[in-house]
Amino acid sequence: MDLEDANYAYMFGFLQADGHLAQGVGRKGRLTVEINVRDIGILREFQLLTPYNSSISERTRSTNFAEKHHSATWTLCSLEARTTLNQLGLPYGRKSNKIAPPRVPFSRRDYLRGVIDADGSVGYTGQGYPFISLTTASTAVGAYLCRYARQLTGAGRMIKRNARDGIYNVVYTKEAAMRLAEDLYYSDCLAVERKRKSAHALASWKRPVDMKVAPPRKRWTDAEDRVLLEAGNPAEAAQALGRTPASCSLRLWRLKTGQAPTPSRKPLTH
Repeated sequence: MDLEDANYAYMFGFLQADGHLAQGVGRKGRLTVEINVRDIGILREFQLLTPYNSSISERTRSTNFAEKHHSATWTLCSLEARTTLNQLGLPYGRKSNKIAPPRVPFSRRDYLRGVIDADGSVGYTGQGYPFISLTTASTAVGAYLCRYARQLTGAGRMIKRNARDGIYNVVYTKEAAMRLAEDLYYSDCLAVERKRKSAHALASWKRPVDMKVAPPRKRWTDAEDRVLLEAGNPAEAAQALGRTPASCSLRLWRLKTGQAPTPSRKPLTH
């Protein structure tokens, strides 16, 4: 399973996000992926990519979200296949907060597309804006998407766990979402078909002429943080730093509550 191959990188990202690796007694165990039956096509693609016997089954059951949920499950039992996946970074058992990008060379955009196809969304918001989002419990995966998207689009994101369930929700909208969709869902790539169509549909959006473009955020430096902490007064620091009092007040609160790292202890230069 060469993760520099686009299809295997995609498949591995999808399995990390939506697969379950179970370890039984002795050599027994299995990999399962259960998804909505409407996306069964991607499971058939995985079956074709895998040189081991596997099966796809369907079932209908009641869930918390629907009285009748029709799903499809791909099952792979090969010990050799399971060992390979585990060594690449797919843990046995509960894994949502343990997964991380592979440590071996891999195709970055294909891996991220697999993660987003499994645990993300692509489309238009209720206000009609393009968006791409990822919901994940993994700090490593959430941070990796943020780094990748920042390099590609210039849009910075600070990930923070949702207070209700401890999950990260990383969202990109408008031009950043369009650029990300164009890069991830390129022509003829392996993908869930409905998400591929949604990603391609984002290209038709045009910013209204009266909609202002928000300027890029000015990142705080250690030197600015030290000035802010020594002043202790957001209004006074705002004048010295050329920032707004509101921005200084919020940054000071983050520094004091530990939500922003304390600046390194270097002497100020004038």
